[in-house]
Amino acid sequence: MGALDKKRVVDPVLTNLARGYSNAQFVASVLFPMVTVSKESGKIPEFTKESFKIYSTERAIRAKSNRINPEDRNDIDFTLTEHDLEYPIDYREAQDDIFPSQAHAAFVVSEGIMLRLEKLAADIAQDDSNYPTGNKVTLGAGDKFTDSSSNPFDTFRDASEAIRKKNAKRPNTCLLGASTYAALKEHPAVYERIKYTQKGIVTPDLLRELLDFDKLVVADSVYSDDAGNLADVWDDNVIIAYVPKKQSDVPRSFYEPSFAYTLRKRGNPVVDTYAEQGKVQLIRSTDIFVPKMVGSDAGYIIKDTNA
Repeated sequence: MGALDKKRVVDPVLTNLARGYSNAQFVASVLFPMVTVSKESGKIPEFTKESFKIYSTERAIRAKSNRINPEDRNDIDFTLTEHDLEYPIDYREAQDDIFPSQAHAAFVVSEGIMLRLEKLAADIAQDDSNYPTGNKVTLGAGDKFTDSSSNPFDTFRDASEAIRKKNAKRPNTCLLGASTYAALKEHPAVYERIKYTQKGIVTPDLLRELLDFDKLVVADSVYSDDAGNLADVWDDNVIIAYVPKKQSDVPRSFYEPSFAYTLRKRGNPVVDTYAEQGKVQLIRSTDIFVPKMVGSDAGYIIKDTNA
C-alpha cells in the first residue's frame, strides 16, 4: 500500500451525501435509470420477441407439455468507465466551518460527474443512427413546432404508435429539450386543447396529461465549452421511450426490457478524502458507470422541432 493509499479515507457521511444528491436540472436518469452491476465489464441480454408469439398451448390427457424452443438471444457488451473529480480545501479555509466546506466540495464534484453522465446520455439518445428505421423523424419546415400551422399531436401520436407496434407496450416517458418545450408552450394547437381548463397555462404536467405519458420532463441542463460559452445539453429534440416503472424497495434489473439503462458498479459513488502537502485536504468523488441504449425499438426520436 502506497503512502497516498494510507492517507486516503473513505468518508461515509460525504459518500451518503453524494449518493442522495440529485440536481433537478439533470434528467438523464429518466431515460437511463441506474442499474447496479457487480463487475466492470460483461454482457447483458438483448430481449427477443418470443413473448409475443402465439403458441399451441392445448394439451391432451397424458400428453407431453408444449415446450417453447427459446430463441437465440444476442448479448450487449458493456465496459464501465471510472469517473473521478476532486476539490481542494486549504486548512485555513476549513478552520472555522469544516463540515460545510466538505459538504460544498462533495456537492461540486458530484455535480461535475453527473453533468458528465447527462452529456454522455444525451449524446446517445440524440443520435438518430442509434434508432431503427421507423423510430425516428426529422421534422420538415411545415411540421416544426415553431410553425403555428403544424400539428404536434399527430407527430406524438405517430411516435407512440411506432413504439407500441414493435413492443406491445405504449411509451410512458417523454423528454423535451428546453427549446422544444418553449415552442410547445406557445403552439396554437396546445392552447386550443387547454383554453377551457381552469389553469389556462401550459406546464410540463399539463403537457404530460395532454400527450398521455406517465412521466414528462423538460431538459434544462447546460454546459460550458473551454471558452466559457454555454449551450444546451439537450437540443430541440423529443425522446419518447418505454422505461419500466421502478417498483418500491426493489432494485432495478437489466433483465427487465427497457429503452436504456445506466450500468453502475455496486458500491458507487464513493467520496474519500486525503491530504496533500499537509495543508490541503482533497475531497474526491469516484463513480464507475456507463449509459447504454439496450432497447432501441422502445425509443423514438423527433429531431429538429424548431426552426
